Amino acid sequence: QVQLVESGGGLVQAGGSQRLSCAASGRTFSGYAMGWFRQAPGKEREFVATHSWIPGNTLYADSVKGRFTISRDNAKNTVYLQMNSLKPDDTAVYYCAAGARYSQRTYDYNYWGHGTQVTISS
Repeated sequence: QVQLVESGGGLVQAGGSQRLSCAASGRTFSGYAMGWFRQAPGKEREFVATHSWIPGNTLYADSVKGRFTISRDNAKNTVYLQMNSLKPDDTAVYYCAAGARYSQRTYDYNYWGHGTQVTISS
């Protein structure tokens, strides 16, 4: 089992920055791909970014490419999502997930946090 707890959400003005953190506990963190997903009201959960267990191996959704950066610190069992140039369309609940596959698909992730709300005001 892996337990995931997100933090860092809140209200930010458009154009601003925010950093989300996800602390993991339980089984070996370094062996999992770590992803960030988000879900806006009335929409399906969508992929944002993922970082494999290999340093520097990352994937991003087109909508956030160039604005968001995912990173992980295996020594701290933590994955981060640095979000810059935020837009109102980025408003959503952001979820951290851990999975055995380096993937953009929600069903490839076995463990999920409870989410943190990010709201971008225009």
